[in-house]
Amino acid sequence: MASKGAGMSFSRKSYRLTSDTEKSRVTGIVQEKLLNDYLDRIFSSPDHGPPAATSRKPLNFHNLPEHVDQLLQVDSEDEESQGQVEGRLGPSTVVLDHTGGFEGLLLVDDDLLGVIGHSNFGTIRSTTCVYKGKWVYEVLISSQGLMQIGWCTINCRFNQEEGVGDTHNSYAYDGNRVRKWNVTTTNYGKAWAAGDIVSCLIDLDDGTLSFCLNGVSLGTAFENLSRGLGMAYFPAISLSFKESVAFNFGSRPLRYPVAGFRPLQDPPFADLVRAQRLLGCFQAVLSVELDPVEGRLVEKESSAWQLQGQPTVLLTLAHIFHHFAPLLRKVYLVEAVLMSFLLGITEKGTPEQAQAVVHQVLDLLWLFMEDYEVQDCLKQLMMSLLRLYRFSPIVPDLGLQIHYLRLTISILRHEKSRKFLLSNVLFDMLRSVVFFYIKSPLRVEEAGLQELIPTTWWSHRSSREGRDGKEAKEETPEERQRRRAYERGCQRLKKRIEVVEGLQVQILKLLLDNKDDNGGEASRYIFLTKFRKFLQENASGRGNMPMLCPPEYMVCFLHRLVSALRFYWDEYKASNPHASFSEEAYIPPQIFYNGKVDYFDLQRLGGLLSHLRKTLKDDLASKANIVIDPLELQAATMDDLDEDEEPAPTAAQRPMQALAMGGALPLPRAGWLSSPTLGRANRFLSTAAVSLMTPRRPLSTIEKVKVRSLNVEQRTREDIEGSHWNEGLLLGRPPEEPEQPLTENSLLEVLDGTVMMYNLSVHQQLGKMVGVSDDVNEYAMALRDTEDKLRRCPKRRKDILAELTKSQKVFSEKLDHLSRRLAWVHATVYSQEKMLDIYWLLRVCLRTIEHGDRTGSLFAFMPEFYLSVAINSYSALKNYFGPVHSMEELPGYEETLTRLAATLAKHFADPRIVGTDIRDSLMQALASYVCYPHSLRAVERIPEEQRIAMVRNLLAPYEQRPWAQTNWILVRLWRGCGFGYRYTRLPHLLKTKPEDANLPSLQKPCPSTLLQQHMADLLRQGPDVAPSFLNSVLNQLNWAFSEFIGMIQEIQQAAERLERNFVDSRQLKVCATCFDLSVSLLRVLEMTITLVPEIFLDWSRPTSEMLLRRLAQLLNQVLNRVTAERNLFDRVVTLRLPGLESVDHYPILVAVTGILVRLLVHGPASETEKATSVLLADPCFQLRSICYLLGQPEPLAPGPALPAPDRKRFSLQSYTDYISAEELAQVEQMLAHLTAASAQAAAASLPTSEEDLCPICYAHPISAVFQPCGHKSCKACINQHLMNNKDCFFCKTTIASVEDWDKAANTSATSSAA
Repeated sequence: MASKGAGMSFSRKSYRLTSDTEKSRVTGIVQEKLLNDYLDRIFSSPDHGPPAATSRKPLNFHNLPEHVDQLLQVDSEDEESQGQVEGRLGPSTVVLDHTGGFEGLLLVDDDLLGVIGHSNFGTIRSTTCVYKGKWVYEVLISSQGLMQIGWCTINCRFNQEEGVGDTHNSYAYDGNRVRKWNVTTTNYGKAWAAGDIVSCLIDLDDGTLSFCLNGVSLGTAFENLSRGLGMAYFPAISLSFKESVAFNFGSRPLRYPVAGFRPLQDPPFADLVRAQRLLGCFQAVLSVELDPVEGRLVEKESSAWQLQGQPTVLLTLAHIFHHFAPLLRKVYLVEAVLMSFLLGITEKGTPEQAQAVVHQVLDLLWLFMEDYEVQDCLKQLMMSLLRLYRFSPIVPDLGLQIHYLRLTISILRHEKSRKFLLSNVLFDMLRSVVFFYIKSPLRVEEAGLQELIPTTWWSHRSSREGRDGKEAKEETPEERQRRRAYERGCQRLKKRIEVVEGLQVQILKLLLDNKDDNGGEASRYIFLTKFRKFLQENASGRGNMPMLCPPEYMVCFLHRLVSALRFYWDEYKASNPHASFSEEAYIPPQIFYNGKVDYFDLQRLGGLLSHLRKTLKDDLASKANIVIDPLELQAATMDDLDEDEEPAPTAAQRPMQALAMGGALPLPRAGWLSSPTLGRANRFLSTAAVSLMTPRRPLSTIEKVKVRSLNVEQRTREDIEGSHWNEGLLLGRPPEEPEQPLTENSLLEVLDGTVMMYNLSVHQQLGKMVGVSDDVNEYAMALRDTEDKLRRCPKRRKDILAELTKSQKVFSEKLDHLSRRLAWVHATVYSQEKMLDIYWLLRVCLRTIEHGDRTGSLFAFMPEFYLSVAINSYSALKNYFGPVHSMEELPGYEETLTRLAATLAKHFADPRIVGTDIRDSLMQALASYVCYPHSLRAVERIPEEQRIAMVRNLLAPYEQRPWAQTNWILVRLWRGCGFGYRYTRLPHLLKTKPEDANLPSLQKPCPSTLLQQHMADLLRQGPDVAPSFLNSVLNQLNWAFSEFIGMIQEIQQAAERLERNFVDSRQLKVCATCFDLSVSLLRVLEMTITLVPEIFLDWSRPTSEMLLRRLAQLLNQVLNRVTAERNLFDRVVTLRLPGLESVDHYPILVAVTGILVRLLVHGPASETEKATSVLLADPCFQLRSICYLLGQPEPLAPGPALPAPDRKRFSLQSYTDYISAEELAQVEQMLAHLTAASAQAAAASLPTSEEDLCPICYAHPISAVFQPCGHKSCKACINQHLMNNKDCFFCKTTIASVEDWDKAANTSATSSAA
C-alpha cells in the first residue's frame, strides 16, 4: 500500500474518533457478534482480563473508549515510582551539569548528554548523585583517546591537570592507558575503542565500584568506598582535547543492563506498560482480517495484511493511535517499544516480508498520527538506529550491523518517510555518514577473527635495499601453506564485509533516487543540497575538529558513494545511447565558471573567483557567451573590501565565536556539529550575476538572460538538470565541449562532490591506515632478529635463552593479532574494489583536467583540488595498496600513467596556475615521477613537443622561482650516469653501520638518456639558454655551499662550549639540506659538462671562458673547504650528529671529481689545455686537494706506483663497490696530468709586480680596460660584475664596452706616439 504522500486515497479526517451521536450508527458497520469478536481479539490482554463493567456487554465502538482506558490503566505504584528514590538526590531527569559542575572548556550537546573536550583536561559531572543502593550508567565512547570515566563527590576539586581519579573520593577507569585511578594508578581492564560502551557500576551497600566494557565485566575496580553522612557520588568524566563521549543515565534503554543495578534516571514505567499494550493491540490488527461475508476472523501473516479501507479496521486503528501517538514521541519508548518491534520483524522474516510490514506500519503512522507526531517519532527512530549501529560490537558474522542496516533500508524505502528524513534529519541532526562506516575491531578476539582466520601469516621479505642486492629468500612449503590458509581466511572475512557494504550502497541508491518526484522534489535533489552543505562544513571547518566528519567515516562514505553513483550513471547510459559510460566520466569545464555549483572559498587554479571574473570577463564572453554585469562585479568587489567590517549581528550569529575559557557550552544541535558561517564566499555567490547569450539559439536578436548564482538551498531540479533552452549546470558550454551531455547533470554534481571529499580527508586517512602494515613489518623484523639471536646463543646461557624465548613469544602473539587486524584493514580499506574506486577517481580527474586545459585561459577557474586529487590518488595507488594489490594489474594502467605524466609535464610550470602550494605539489609529483622506471618510461612516452617543453621549463633560470625541486628532477634524470653515482644507500653510512636497516635509502638509479638528449639539444640552441641557466646554477651553488659552511661553523662552536647544550634539530635539518643542495647542483653541472662540454670549452662562444672560470673558482673553494687537514668539515663529520647523516666527504667529493675528470681527462687535447690553464690560474687551486681524493697528503713524485690507501684517510680507492676501476684510473690520470701541468706552470711563471695585478681580486694580471672611463681589471672580475651591473667598479660610469689590454703593447704604442 502506498503512503499518503504517494497518493493514498483515504483522508485522515474521515477516520477521526466518532462522537456520541454517531456511535449507534457505527456499530452497524459489521455484525455485532463479529465486531465484538474482532474488538475483543484486538484489545484483549493476557495479563489483564476484561474489566467487570464491560465483561457482560459485547464490545462495540460505543463502549470501546472505556474499555481501552481500562486496558491502559497502570498500577499506582508504577505511576508513582518516578521522582525521588531513596539513595538518589537531584532532578529525576539526569543530565550533565553545564552550569556549575565542570572544570575547563567543554562543548556540550544541546541534549546535555554528549560532551567534547575543548581544553587540556576538562571535567564535568552530572546533576544527580547517589548515596545508597546499586546504580549504573553507560558511556558511549566516540573517540578512543585519553579520558578518565567514573565517579566523584561534590568536594572533589579538579583542574586542567588533575581530573576524575586524581583526587581523594574520585574513582576512574582509563581505557586508553588501560588503568584505574584513585590518586594512584594500577593496571586494570581492557583497552577501549571508538564505538565501545562502558558501564559504570557503584554498589554503595557493599562499598565497591566496578566497570564493564560492552557488557563484559572488568572486575571490581575499587573497594571500601567512603560512605556515610555527606558522602554522595556523581557520575563524572575528565577528557582531553577533541575527545568525545555520550552519556546514557537512563533516558534511553541501557544497552547492557546489569541485574540488581538501577539506572540513575528511572525509565517511564507507566508509559512503557501502556506503549507495550498498545503495541500488542496494533500487532493484533496486523495479524487478523475481517471476513464480513463469512462472518468470521481470518488469521493473516503481518506481511500479507493490507489496509483495504474497511471502516471497522480504520476506526479500530484510530482508537489505538489516539493513545499510541503521544507515546511514540518519547525517546525511551521509541527505542524500547517501536524499535524492538521493527527489529523483530526484520530478524524473523525475509527482507521482502520485513519490507512489506515496515511499509505498512509507516503508512499507518502517517495516516493516523499528526505530522509533527510522526516526524518526531521518525527522528527518534533514526537516532536510535544510528546509535545502535555505531555502538554495536563486532561479531563474526556482522549480524547486528546487518539487521540495523536492513531496518534502515526498509524505512528509507518508504517514500514520504525518506524525503522527510533526508530533508530534516539525516544530515541536519545526525551523523548519517556513520551508516556507511564499518568500524575496525581493536580486539580481534571479541570480533571472532581467531575463528574466522585461524592461521596467521605475514610477509618475510626484507625491506633493506642496496647493500648487497640479494633477493628475498624463497618461500618454504610450510610458509606457502600458511599463506594460503591465511588468504582463505581473509576471503571469508571479505565476503562477510561485502554483505554490509552492499546494504550501505542500497541506502545511498535510495537517497540518490530521482524518480520519486510524485509528491514533491525527488530524493536526489534533496540529497544534493544536504551533501553540498556537508562538504561545506568539512571544507570550511578544517582545523576545527568538532566540525569535521571523522576521516575514517569519509573513506567508507566515498567508496559507497562511488558505487551508487556509477550504478545510476550506467543505468542512464542504458536508456540513453548518446550518453557516456561511467568509465568515461569527467566534469565539464563550464561547471567551474558558470556559478551553478558552490565551491565555497576553495582556491581556484588562477586565484580568487572574484579576481578571475574581473580579469577573464572578455574570455568568458568570447568562449562561453557569458557576460559579467559590471555593476554586480563592483558590488562583489565592495563586498570583499568590507569583509572585515562585518556588522555585529552577523558576527554574533557564529556559534563557535562564543567560546569562553572555563565554560561548558551547548552545541547548536545534537549529534552533528554545525560549522561556522562562511563569509565572503557565500555572499559573493549570492550577489554575482551573469548574463548569458545561449549559443544554440539564433543570434540575430541577442537576448541577455539574467542568471543569478543561487545558494544551494535555493536551487530546484530545473536549475540542476535544465529544461527547454536551459542547460542547467552545463550553462556556458565552450566550443571545445560536445553538445551531447555525458549523463544527468545531478550525477555530475555528485561526482564533483566525491572528488572534493577525497581531497578533504580521504587521502590522509588512507595514508594513516598503512601504519598497521608498517607495524607488522617492524614486528616481523624484530621476530626474525630474535630468532637469529636464539640460533646463535650458546646453550649454556640459559638466562639469555629464557629472555629471548620470552621476547619471541611476545612478538609472535603481537604478530598474530596484527595480521588478523591487517586482514580487516585490507578488506575494508585496501581491497581490490576499493583500489578500483580510487583508480576511477584518478581517471576522472585526468579527463577533467584535459578537458579544462582545452578551454585556454578559462582553465584558471578549475578548483585546485582536481590537480591535488590526481596527484594524491596516484600516490595512494602506488604506495598504500601494495604489495597485496599492484597498480600494474589495473586496466589501462600504462595509458593512465602516460596521461598523468603529460599532465604533470604540462602544468608544473603552467602560468595559468598561480597558487604556490599547488605549483609545489606539481613539482614534487614530477620529481617523484621520474624516480621510478615505470613512471619515467611514461614521461618518455608523452608527445615529443610536450617533453621538450617540459625540459625547457626545467632549464629556465633558477632566480625568482622555486628551483630546488627543479634541480632534484634534473639530478634524478642523471643518477646512474655520473661519476660514482650508482648507489642506493649512502656509501659512507653503509661502511660505518652495515647492519642498520633504518638508514635512509634512495631509489635505484633509472636515468633517462632521451630526456638528457632533449636537455643537450636545448642548451645548444640559442645564445642565451645555456649561459642564463648555468649562471643561475653557479649562483645557487655559491649560496648553498656558503650557507652550509656558515652553519657548520655555528654547530662546531656550539659543540665546543663547556656547558651542556643541544643543537636545534631544525638547524641541523637546514644544514643537511644545504649540503644536499650543493651536491645536487654539482651533479647538474656534471651532467651539463658531460652532455654539452662545448658550453664551457668552446671559447668562440662569448660566455664560455667566463663560465669555465666561475666553475673552476667554485670547485676549488669546495675542494679546499672539504679536504683541508683537521678542518671544520672534518670535525663536524666526526661528531656524527643525528640529522647530519648525509653530510660526508664521499657525496660531495665524487661530484666534484666527476666534473674535473670530464674537463681534464675526456675530450681533445685543446679543450683539456684550456680547462687545465683556467683551473691552475685560479689563485685558490691547491694540488694537495686533488691528492686528497686518493688518500695522499702531498703530491707524488713521478714514477712510483700509488701506495695502499690509509684507512684513517678518505680515499676513493676505499669505495670500490661504488666506483669502478675505470673511474679510479681516470682519477689517477687526472692527478698525474695536474701534477705535471702544475710543475710546468710554476717553472714558466714570471713574477708580476703589484701594479700589474687586478685591483679587484689581486689574483690575476690586468687584462681588460673599460670604455669610456679607462679603468682596468682582469677579465674574470669584469665579466662576473657585468652579469648584474653595468656601472664601473670605481667611478660608476656606465660601461659601453670592454677591450683587451696588454701592458707591453700599450707601452710600445705610447712611446711611438711620443
